[in-house]
Amino acid sequence: MQGAVLVSFGREICGELGIAETREWLVTNGIGGFASGTIAGLLTRRYHGLLMAALTPPLGRTLLLSQLDETAQYGEQCYPLSTNRWAGGGISPDGYRQIERFFLEGTIPVWHLACADALLEKRIWMQQGANTTYIHYQLRRGTQPLHLTLKAMVNYRDYHGSTHGDTWHMAVNPVPQGQQIIAFPGAAPLYLLSAEAEVTPAHTWYRNYDRVMERQRGLDAQEDHLHAATFQVTLHPGDVVTVVASTQSQPSLDGSAMLKAQQAYEQGLLNRWHQTLGGITASEWVNQLVLAADQFIVSRPQPDRSEGQSVIAGYHWFGDWGRDTMISLTGLTLTTGRPVVARSILRTFAQYVDQGMLPNRFPDAGEVPEYNTVDATLWYFEAIRAYHQATHDQQLLQELFPVLAEIVDWHCQGTRYHIQLDPTDGLLYAGEPGVQLTWMDAKVGEWVVTPRMGKPIEINALWYNALRTMEAFAQELGLPGDRYQQLGDRALTGFGRFWNPTTQYCYDVLDGSTGHDPALRPNQILAVALESPLTVNQQRQVVDVCGQTLLTSHGLRSLAANEPQYQGVYQGNSQQRDAAYHQGTVWGWLLGPFVQAHLKVYADPFLARTFLEPMANQLWSHGIGSLSEIFDGDVPLRPRGCIAQAWTVAEVLRAWRLTASQLTPKG
Repeated sequence: MQGAVLVSFGREICGELGIAETREWLVTNGIGGFASGTIAGLLTRRYHGLLMAALTPPLGRTLLLSQLDETAQYGEQCYPLSTNRWAGGGISPDGYRQIERFFLEGTIPVWHLACADALLEKRIWMQQGANTTYIHYQLRRGTQPLHLTLKAMVNYRDYHGSTHGDTWHMAVNPVPQGQQIIAFPGAAPLYLLSAEAEVTPAHTWYRNYDRVMERQRGLDAQEDHLHAATFQVTLHPGDVVTVVASTQSQPSLDGSAMLKAQQAYEQGLLNRWHQTLGGITASEWVNQLVLAADQFIVSRPQPDRSEGQSVIAGYHWFGDWGRDTMISLTGLTLTTGRPVVARSILRTFAQYVDQGMLPNRFPDAGEVPEYNTVDATLWYFEAIRAYHQATHDQQLLQELFPVLAEIVDWHCQGTRYHIQLDPTDGLLYAGEPGVQLTWMDAKVGEWVVTPRMGKPIEINALWYNALRTMEAFAQELGLPGDRYQQLGDRALTGFGRFWNPTTQYCYDVLDGSTGHDPALRPNQILAVALESPLTVNQQRQVVDVCGQTLLTSHGLRSLAANEPQYQGVYQGNSQQRDAAYHQGTVWGWLLGPFVQAHLKVYADPFLARTFLEPMANQLWSHGIGSLSEIFDGDVPLRPRGCIAQAWTVAEVLRAWRLTASQLTPKG
């Protein structure tokens, strides 16, 4: 890999368990599968493991290999390299004490494990397009051989679940250079293989691993894993050994060659990115985000067996969501020089449009997609507009224009959840009791925390933007566009109702069950960032009020701190967390529209970029090398939620590129 290592920790972090177990790494395979854990080696979440296979890509994610319990024998001394916490809180073994350094090489996590004068290097990555994980060791130095023993701990459960082994007996069968594990008849086999190590079968349940993050989330904290195979190898300085965990019976066992393939893949991503910059120099933290962006892009095979693509909303627990995909598309693909991927995603989602709506999400179990969203469909217009602006792809525009026209028709006549045009003011109404439709979508049982029934401001900003987009598309294709112009003009006039003369900023929702909602939320920033229906003076006032009351170092608060419902800390059980999700919690993705709006109002790219710079420090925290979903509203703005979130990464990248496009290119 070219380029300097950006994210690196020494013993000051790795040797402090309380810190090292809060730094989490992530590798992905491009089809929805992943591997993840902490730099300390502790399994603190149900989502941690070395092979979380996507058995029905990009979903059906199933934990197959939990961890390798590692021990090194060097001379007369035995060194535990793994770290486990058990029920009751006891730590045994405490292998984190051997970690001399941890760093990211691209997205590949690397550990330096010191055993006296021996230094063992460990890397983990996944093969792109396959449910295959490589765990690669090399003895970098030593004055005598090092004997490595690796106990493979396996499982077979949904990634949201927990296992309590009891009398569960898995079939462990020898295969050339390894073992095959079949959890039960009909289960996908797991192959544990190595070209260098001796492999022997085992079948012992290790019970009551303690997962501290699940306890904090109010969920089942204990789990069992099965010791199913043991790998042993003696390494001399310079020797390597690779353990391969795969759902394929014959993956490549050449760890060094597969490592070079992954490094070349990531270098290709950076090369495409640099080609888009036109001489502009990108900071290393921005380059790292380009690699992080790729982790969310996944294949979604279509019923006609064509190769579609989609976006995983966040790791560890989200699948591919329509709203997140469309918001993220520009930053993940167009900004990074991957318009072919953008095209594929846009065509994929066109196949799922139903009654003028894009799906909100695809369920993990493969049921019918859920359409409980009003904004995903409207973001689709903006994604296509951005794609066409970047590529001038007339063919795709001709293909998708009828789909967009049908969407407008459905919204005018009315579709699910009372989503319909109000002819009296040209604005969109949406909502019914018990349903969450906007991005502020937290729901606890039947309680919708922020229902926002009526005419939400960002929905109507998106509606106005979509109509102006359709007007321009029709003109470009030589089609009648008068209807879209008239609808847009009507929406422009009606949008004036959102201005609250008392507060001098916008209502959040009009015509709700209790009238207009004056709560100060960040949704109005989209009415500036997009094709704006606000006056120039109103745009500046919106940017100023959001900057003065909602802006933090890591994004915008979802509710002003002086509002009665404000909650500044996101923690507790599911109900407590969901109650705070959009009531003050900071959302990183909102930095994108804020910077875009600020640029529009103040036309100062240097100043606008300063709002992004604090996010660089987040690459060392929570999901290392990526950006988190949310943050506490109160200082110190702790990262929460997903350790890696598509729209946070995408919008920071997009906003950085927006500022760069208005700066003079360097040499």
